[in-house]
Amino acid sequence: MNAIRNFEIKINGRAAMAVAGLCLSLIASGCQGASQTAEASAGPVANAAERGKYLVTISGCGDCHTPMKMGANGPEPDRALLLAGHPASLVLPPAPAPQGPWVWSGAATNTAFAGPWGVSYAANLTSDPETGLGIWTEDLFVQAMRTGKHWGQARPILPPMPWQNVAAMSDDDLKAVFAYLKSVPPVRNAVPNAILAPQPGASAGASR
Repeated sequence: MNAIRNFEIKINGRAAMAVAGLCLSLIASGCQGASQTAEASAGPVANAAERGKYLVTISGCGDCHTPMKMGANGPEPDRALLLAGHPASLVLPPAPAPQGPWVWSGAATNTAFAGPWGVSYAANLTSDPETGLGIWTEDLFVQAMRTGKHWGQARPILPPMPWQNVAAMSDDDLKAVFAYLKSVPPVRNAVPNAILAPQPGASAGASR
């Protein structure tokens, strides 16, 4: 009888351990599944922003939209104004008149340009809701890049913005760029209005 009881105890103990192991396995599997689900739901947005950052970097968007400042080794991007456009605090004098083959000019910050089109300023691309892209929608951004028009329907986007090159991006790439720009910390910086060159028989007008 003792031998039978000992055998039963061993069997019951092993069964209990098996059940406990199964429960732990199910709990771990559930936790892992929940974690993977959370990662999957956040993954596309994070991945889109990461790709957008890559596209913005290799496309040189910051060359004009991030002001240059004088550093210890010469001009360098002002990281405090990353993609914030032409500094509102930098009020420029009238652009120099074109001479000979020199038909356009640029400010030292590389954020303001003058040419046959008038005077244009690099826009604020940060997520600031009042002076940047904070209130823009993805569709509005894509439409603007596709049409080359401000807000997708207003005045033409002026040189030297190479919107024609940006328009060649796929919808997914444009959406990725927008996702990244919306993740850029907001910088309150009201870029000046563009100054359009007067058309023959018309006076110059300002537009944003």
